[in-house]
Amino acid sequence: MITAEDVLDLPAASRVATPARLPLPGHSTTSVSVVIPAKNVAAYVGDTLASALAQGEINEVIVVDDGSSDNTMAIVRAIRDPRLRLLTNDSAGVSAARNLGARHANGEWLLFLDADDRLRPGAVAALLAAARGAPRAVLVYGDYNTIDSEGRQIGRRGLLKGRRKPSGDVLARLASGNFIVNGGVALARAEAFRAIGGFDTSLRYCEDWHCWCRLAAIGEFEFAPKLLLDYRLHTANTMNAAVRTPKDFFPAIARVFDDGLILARLPEGTAAGLRQAAEIHLVTYSAMQAIRFRRYRDVFVYLGMVGRRSLKSLPRAAIRVALARLGI
Repeated sequence: MITAEDVLDLPAASRVATPARLPLPGHSTTSVSVVIPAKNVAAYVGDTLASALAQGEINEVIVVDDGSSDNTMAIVRAIRDPRLRLLTNDSAGVSAARNLGARHANGEWLLFLDADDRLRPGAVAALLAAARGAPRAVLVYGDYNTIDSEGRQIGRRGLLKGRRKPSGDVLARLASGNFIVNGGVALARAEAFRAIGGFDTSLRYCEDWHCWCRLAAIGEFEFAPKLLLDYRLHTANTMNAAVRTPKDFFPAIARVFDDGLILARLPEGTAAGLRQAAEIHLVTYSAMQAIRFRRYRDVFVYLGMVGRRSLKSLPRAAIRVALARLGI
């Protein structure tokens, strides 16, 4: 069996193609490092940091400034908490910022929190409790609700009582669509994250989905059925910007299904079907975001893209879009 250290010692090309399974300790560790990439988020970063530092189980919060030109760094420096650290990344991008923070992190678990989102009270405690019940998990994750630019709740995820997402060997399910959605709801085992090489800096969008798939290729996931994060939806969000189309996300699909580590762990003969499912998932997600921001013409265009790929999938996609309009 190839260990995490073996994966890291391989050259990059070989590392991608290696079907490693990470041997894990028989106990759960509890130290947590929060990594927050930040660029021009002065309006939100104070709120985000307050939500993270309020989590008593967090050992450190690492903010990686990615070339801010506003008051982001001044706001971070003004906060007096020995757990808070500030690094600079010189506009290298969100993936490079997260990777930099992870390299400097001391915790056994990593949580990647966006600088405009908020952890809910007790979020990290809930994730660690789930981790203790699943000592072989390389990632533990929960669910989220949505807020607007002003921090007002707009989501109604609490209506989905008993909502469950996959645990255990989740790779095939995850390859068909990113059900984690936001890294702020997940703890990733630091050893495993470093073993798979972190976030791919060549991807502009959906780099987190690719990273989660690589983690799922080397270990198990565990779901904690709780709302752990307030995910801020506003027009400045990368995934919600009006100029984005589903085609912007297709390079990530190509990357996932050209990744030797992932392909080696998928059931034989399933890659083509899972790839089509991933395309439908991302197009549907784009339609959901479009309807939330009343871009109705885009909604119909994107649902048409779903129908051209699979008429059977169209009714379910339409239902998901309708629920998104209701904040669910």
